[in-house]
Amino acid sequence: MGRTIIIIGGVAGGASAAARLRRWSEEDEIILFERGEHVSFANCGLPYYIGGTIQAREKLFLQTPQGIRDRFNIDVRVQKEVIQIDREHKLVHYRDMITGVTDEQPYDIVVLSPGAKPMIPDIPGLYEATNVFTLRNIHDTDLIKAYVDERHPKHATVIGAGFVGLEMAENLRERGLAVTIMDKGQQLLNPLDPEMAKLVEQHVKLNGVEVRLEEGVAAFEEQGTQLRLTSGEMLQTDLVILAIGVVPENELAKQCGLELGFRGAIQVNAQLQTSDPSIYAVGDAIQVKDRNHGFATMVSLAWGANRQGRLAADHINGQAISYDGALGTSVIKTFALTAASTGNNEKTLQRLAVPYQAIHIHPGSHAGYYPGASPISMKLLFHPETGMIYGAQAVGADGADKRIDVIATAIRGHLNVRELADIELAYAPPYSSAKDPVNMAGYVAANIMDGLVQTIQWHEVDDFHRNGGLVIDVRDAVELQGGTIPDSMHIPLAEIRERMSEIPRDLEIAVSCQVGLRGYLAARILTQSGYRVRNVDGGYKTYSVMAKRDHLLK
Repeated sequence: MGRTIIIIGGVAGGASAAARLRRWSEEDEIILFERGEHVSFANCGLPYYIGGTIQAREKLFLQTPQGIRDRFNIDVRVQKEVIQIDREHKLVHYRDMITGVTDEQPYDIVVLSPGAKPMIPDIPGLYEATNVFTLRNIHDTDLIKAYVDERHPKHATVIGAGFVGLEMAENLRERGLAVTIMDKGQQLLNPLDPEMAKLVEQHVKLNGVEVRLEEGVAAFEEQGTQLRLTSGEMLQTDLVILAIGVVPENELAKQCGLELGFRGAIQVNAQLQTSDPSIYAVGDAIQVKDRNHGFATMVSLAWGANRQGRLAADHINGQAISYDGALGTSVIKTFALTAASTGNNEKTLQRLAVPYQAIHIHPGSHAGYYPGASPISMKLLFHPETGMIYGAQAVGADGADKRIDVIATAIRGHLNVRELADIELAYAPPYSSAKDPVNMAGYVAANIMDGLVQTIQWHEVDDFHRNGGLVIDVRDAVELQGGTIPDSMHIPLAEIRERMSEIPRDLEIAVSCQVGLRGYLAARILTQSGYRVRNVDGGYKTYSVMAKRDHLLK
């Protein structure tokens, strides 16, 4: 005798669960409720359809309701909204979105996959505005694209500088609009640390987007065409995209008494069961744990939803599964630049007060002698004693995603930071270097753990100098024209041995080069001559990203 399994919500988690459930059993009755018109679509591709990169709307649909019915024998009920789960009687109550007629459906098991919805701030004048949009589904996409196509707006304001905000800013810019993106935070892209996010900010500005940080909207005026900002300024705009974040769709869970957790997300165990064992939950609506440290969080990304949907289906069919948390591995394209990250950033590690070491490197995407190589700025975070890898970030025009994927795999496989140097990766000049950037990160980390060098971070350099330390720049003279760390002493690396008498022995020394390699060599020379030396991690390239230009050129 088959069971009745009801899935509430499609797209990534729900559709994955439905397909996997059918592969396990032909006997179960599987019913998929979706209040929208479309049950399986590429929500991550929506901004690119608006921008014109994806030209055919039908390309956004991964499966149609009829296609799912035909292939998987699943009862797909679109435009049917589940309004109540009666746990006592194991009934789901639902409403037809077109007719308003309500009905009920008995169940044995429920899989909740309601997703997350855009956060709507309480700002005066918002509900009177006629040009404000959020982006979550096909309907939202159609509204925004029609507005741009038919109204021909000249200027767009994007509120929120996360993934959706930046993707919309890029795609609206590609459509020829002037774009302002603003965020109340101090940086773009919170998964990145400030010095890495700054690289993205600079690139966005180079592509004509106005970036306003630590800025928000105090009020919408003139039906949304005039924004009164928290700074007191007024901004004229034709189109507004709200992208300040998401909140879990938890109304059904709350209504039927399921336990909620972090920011109202649905609590689940490692088997993805809620506080009611016959109700599972997956996707953006659930609370997950950080894979490294175990704290509660939300990770609204597609990989997790797809994986959880499959795992829930496996457990429903008697398999021993365990979802052990998320690294939050992510990537974003912003014009010609890619930014990717995995695991914990430095801000999180500081909040947790765990010991960590950070390194920055700037390798090429592939062998420098082969045309087309471009630099990748990479940051790696690890435990200074055990070598446990906490996380990594990479920003570059090419190859950033590949390196972060390798490090995400290393974290999942419990490799320590030394073992990054031991990973045998594919090499040919068009694709990488004989020492891949991941290998190089492992070498640099091992040098620190072995005691060969001590480092000083970009944000520590100015205080180091003010407190009496001496900074020595070991680059060649021509490189100084691009800026220097203020009041640094210049001794090129090639001259460091013969000019050692010029270096005071009673001061602590920080050596700096362009990206850190020559600084490391200089540090080894001076350390073995009895000096107390630290190398500026990531070199001048990392330091200069966060320093003001006029400060550097004094």
